[in-house]
Amino acid sequence: MTACLVTHDPSLAVVAIAAVTAEECGALAARFGEPAAGWAAANGFTGAAGAILMLPGPDGQPARVLFGLGAANAFRPTLLAGKLGSDLPAGLYRLDGFPGAFEQHALAFALGAYRFGRYLKPKTDGARLLLPAGFDRRPLDATVAAVTLVRDLVNTPANDLGPAELATVARDIAGRHGAALSEIVGDELASGFPLVAAVGRGSARPPRLVTFTWGREDAPKVTLVGKGVVFDSGGLDIKPSAGMRLMKKDMGGAAHVLALADLVMASGVDVRLRVVVPMVENAVSGTAFRPGDVYRSRKGLTVEIGNTDAEGRLILADALAFADEEAPELMIDLATLTGAARVALGPDLPPYYTRDEGLAAEVAAASAETGDPCWRLPLWAPYDDWQSSRLADISNDHTGSFAGSIVAALFLGHFVDKARAWLHADLFAWVPSARPGQPEGGEAQMLRALHALLRARYGVRA
Repeated sequence: MTACLVTHDPSLAVVAIAAVTAEECGALAARFGEPAAGWAAANGFTGAAGAILMLPGPDGQPARVLFGLGAANAFRPTLLAGKLGSDLPAGLYRLDGFPGAFEQHALAFALGAYRFGRYLKPKTDGARLLLPAGFDRRPLDATVAAVTLVRDLVNTPANDLGPAELATVARDIAGRHGAALSEIVGDELASGFPLVAAVGRGSARPPRLVTFTWGREDAPKVTLVGKGVVFDSGGLDIKPSAGMRLMKKDMGGAAHVLALADLVMASGVDVRLRVVVPMVENAVSGTAFRPGDVYRSRKGLTVEIGNTDAEGRLILADALAFADEEAPELMIDLATLTGAARVALGPDLPPYYTRDEGLAAEVAAASAETGDPCWRLPLWAPYDDWQSSRLADISNDHTGSFAGSIVAALFLGHFVDKARAWLHADLFAWVPSARPGQPEGGEAQMLRALHALLRARYGVRA
């Protein structure tokens, strides 16, 4: 249960938060009285988006909060109310006159209140939001918990989150929902998952692949595959220090898949769910895989290692080939795969790829419905030639510096044949500087949109 969202607390007075557009600032006196209008004018409150002004009562205590929505016809961030969760002083508040669905504002409030406190003294107080009487908070709590899980995992440094620790998270989620889990570790990967084994063999922490299944056996098969590189040094093609600084977040795809699976199972989406997560550390050592090596993948395609820093697509290749063998109706893979995606679309807008036009439209609709942004990029077939190899069927690197995210998606596509529909998302999983509802650090992207898509497509159990 989300601590900053409460149903009742008789020990605290409830302060109303009034939503005010820029245009409404001229009528504050009629709405709240002359003293409030004078206070707002003295403090320069203009209703700008995200602006917060406390109105004192006769005793000097907060009597009301004014919250700016900006100009009525201007762009308004979906999580704008997250400013309230992060910036208001401790106390109990309720929303008054906010446009649209209460759930969206409550979600923003809770996401704005997030703090990663694993290594800091716990914060014991903060702003709390009063939920309306009779409000069913369970879906909201589940969504906040899923986003929090992604953020916590991505924010945790690699010394405390290796393959074994990430596998423990997967086991906990599977166990909580009664899913059947299996795990392959270390040398056991060599025969069935040679690319996962190759990438992970340079680390003292053994690689592993975790998979679990849930749901009735005759339900539509939906498979989630997540990239779980707990830290990416680049391998022997080592990254510069600036490029390595945030590489604790390279397991962001795995974090998203585990959180999405938790949401799917908690909400009872009527699918036969399979989750596949390869977990490795891409380290530098005498046993690390090398540029120029050639490996035979699980699918049988041979892969030349053009660059050891393109390791994510290697572990996903084996995982996708494995997942594809049972011909799921829908297969989704999520990965923090390329910096090129950020060059193309920036940190806020993750690209996704699919050959299925209907699925692409469903993703776009779910993205708009949830305010969880993403953008489709093309699987442009002519670029596939850029990753050809003279020694093997394909190279994990490509000539030139263009279209890196597209080429990586095309590489993954070689390992998907039987799935009826396939979606690949190239996530950033990070907020470089704080925004409303999104503190700096690890972040969930497309999580809410994909959950909405799966619920709409498959429904929930009766």
